Amino acid sequence: MGVDKIEPRHTFSIQLPTSLYQKIVDKAGRGKVSSFIKQVLEKELGGEQLKQQLIKDYQAQAKNKKLQKELKTMEQAQFEDLENE
Repeated sequence: MGVDKIEPRHTFSIQLPTSLYQKIVDKAGRGKVSSFIKQVLEKELGGEQLKQQLIKDYQAQAKNKKLQKELKTMEQAQFEDLENE
């Protein structure tokens, strides 16, 4: 049998406007607020990591001279096609 690794947890308090808390309860359901907030935070933080990776990859491609030359050639071919229509 596999043993699931249990990650240490940290408990903390946050203050939310009542209206926001009620929206969370309505969306998550009573007794499921913590797991809902955990999922939202993981999604948000994971999205930020993805964004940073995409930026890094874009910058690497922008510095790639061979790729830039190929893209320029393709762009010129597309403009020629449009002129010939």
